[in-house]
Amino acid sequence: MLKKDYKESIRIGRLADASNLSLSSFNRQFKALTGTTPLQYQKQLRLHEADRLLRFEKRSVSQAAFSVGYSSLAQFSGDYKKFFGQLPSQVSVG
Repeated sequence: MLKKDYKESIRIGRLADASNLSLSSFNRQFKALTGTTPLQYQKQLRLHEADRLLRFEKRSVSQAAFSVGYSSLAQFSGDYKKFFGQLPSQVSVG
């Protein structure tokens, strides 16, 4: 569900229900399997897709950010820099 709907705002309870687990069990098992929380995992999916859009589809920073579900360009730029070590504008040619 996260991979399919990574652009959308997620409710962890919906993921837990789909997994037939309580919220606490879902969070615990998710972190044990992935090493991260569901929201952090979603952010990583978004950032990897945005990076692909910037590098290979030559999208602008704002196009990449908004197309992966970010509503704030500043939040996207900060998350991107924290995750990849450089600003998205440093890799964008769009």
